[in-house]
Amino acid sequence: MHPALQGILTIAFGVGGCVGYFYISNIILDHLIFPARGKHIARNIRRANIIRPWLFLLPAMLALGLYLAYPVVETLRLSLTERLPGGGSAFVGLDNYKQMLGEDKFWEALKNNFLWLLVVPAGSTAFGLLAAQLTDRIAWGNVAKSLIFMPMAISFVGAAVIWKLVYDARPPGAEQIGVLNAIYVYFGGSEAQQWLTIPFWNSIFLMIVLIWIQTGFAMVILSAALRGVPEETIEAAIVDGANPFQIFFRIKMPQIMGTIVVVWTTITIVVLKVFDIVFAMTNGQWETQVLANYMFDKLFRANDWGVGSASAMVIMLLVSPILIWNVRNARREMR
Repeated sequence: MHPALQGILTIAFGVGGCVGYFYISNIILDHLIFPARGKHIARNIRRANIIRPWLFLLPAMLALGLYLAYPVVETLRLSLTERLPGGGSAFVGLDNYKQMLGEDKFWEALKNNFLWLLVVPAGSTAFGLLAAQLTDRIAWGNVAKSLIFMPMAISFVGAAVIWKLVYDARPPGAEQIGVLNAIYVYFGGSEAQQWLTIPFWNSIFLMIVLIWIQTGFAMVILSAALRGVPEETIEAAIVDGANPFQIFFRIKMPQIMGTIVVVWTTITIVVLKVFDIVFAMTNGQWETQVLANYMFDKLFRANDWGVGSASAMVIMLLVSPILIWNVRNARREMR
C-alpha cells in the first residue's frame, strides 16, 4: 500500500473511531444505563450528565496512561534492576544510582546542565524581550519578527548542522568557510580555531544555538504581553517626565513579569531535556556532556539500561518541580 494512502486511511479510521466511540457511548449511556424515561427520569438525566464528561476524557486518560504514566513506572523499575547476561533481570536496589553518582561523566553532565540553566533561559528571555520591544517600534517590525522567529521552524539537529558550519575550521592556508574562523583570521588570528574542542567555551558555543532558536519563541510571547500593557500607565509616566528606559524598566516590565517568568520556566524545561544539539555537534566530547546525552550513551551505546534509566529519573526529578509550578501558576491565573 502506498504510504500516502496508508496515512489517509489511518487518519480516517482514527477520526472515525473517535466519532463512533463518542456516538455509541452516548447512546449506551442515555438509552441503556440511565434512560431518560420512567419515574426516575430526572435522576437518570442528572447522573448521565455527571458521567458524560468522563466518557470524553476516557480516551485521553488511556492514552496518557499508556504513553506517559507507564513509561515512567517502567523506567523507575529498570533503574532498580540489572540485566543478566543470559536474559532477564535482577533487582539491585539503588546500586545503579550509586554507580551513576560515582562516574565523573555524570557530574560533568550535571555541571553542564546547570551552566545551560544559568545562560540559556536568561539569554533567550533577554534577547526575546529586547526584540519584542524594538520590533514593536519600527515600521517593518512584522518582517523582523518573522525572521527572528524563523529558527523555531528548524529542528534542533538542523540548527546544529548550520552552526557546525559556522564554527567550521579549515587547515592553515586554506580559505575558511566557517564564519567565525573567517572573521577571526581576517582580524589577525594566527590560524583557525577548533572552537568546539575548547573546554568551557565550547559549551557556550553550543548554548548560542539554543538561544538562537528560543529567542523567537520568547519574542512572540513577550510582544503580546507588551501590547497588553495599558496605554494610560505609559502616558502617565510620560507626563511625569519618565524617559524611555524608565518607562520600560519601571512601567512595562513589572506589568509583564508574570509572562517573563512563564517564558523563563518554559525555556528552562527545554534546557533540562537538551540532547539533539550536543549529540549532533560534539556528542558529549571535550567536556560538553549533558544529562540527556549521558542517558543516551548508557542506554544505547553501553547497553546499561539500569544506569541509563537512573539518569532518566534524575532528568524527570529536575523537570517535575518546574512543571508543577507552571501548572499551579496557570490555574491560579485562570481563577
